[in-house]
Amino acid sequence: MNTELGLRSIVRSKKPDYEYGKPHKVFDNKLNQDFTADKINQKWCTDFTYLFFANHDVRYNCTIIELHDRSVIASITDRKLNSDLAIRTLQKALESQTPIKNGLILHSDQGTQFTSKAFVEFCESVNVTQSMSKAGYPYDNAPMEHYFNTLKNECTNLYEFDSEDILYQTVEEFAYVDYNHVCPHSFNNYCNPYEKRMTA
Repeated sequence: MNTELGLRSIVRSKKPDYEYGKPHKVFDNKLNQDFTADKINQKWCTDFTYLFFANHDVRYNCTIIELHDRSVIASITDRKLNSDLAIRTLQKALESQTPIKNGLILHSDQGTQFTSKAFVEFCESVNVTQSMSKAGYPYDNAPMEHYFNTLKNECTNLYEFDSEDILYQTVEEFAYVDYNHVCPHSFNNYCNPYEKRMTA
């Protein structure tokens, strides 16, 4: 019957092996699971996720979420999982926002991309205060887990990608169009992030 109807299961690819490096600096958790923000550009969260092609080749996405309205303010997908991708994503987020006063907190896990000397020094140069989850405790960065689950369940897991350009475009369209302007969010009383931001 499944064959007649053209139904098939979605099989998720396994995460690739990852080599952990020595952190340059680890920061205290300044959010302590308080994922609310009274105003825009007060608290951001960031993380990486894996995205797969039909042939199981992998690409890496770095995304930054604004905690005031849960909007995606930066998303970049690339071939390498490194501090450069984290820096470029943060730079993109900063450039997309109105001038930001001191006091912005960027929360992440303790991945080596975020604890690296290059990323720490970049954050210091743009007056961004780092905050980090306890190692191996995903609840400390729940908004990012929620976004990546939504991205995969409602977008990338539904398709087989053969082209890098199509994968990158699909992820960006989901982030900036579907997620920010269409998807209702329980945190926003079921308004989408754009609607919540317009009432800020």
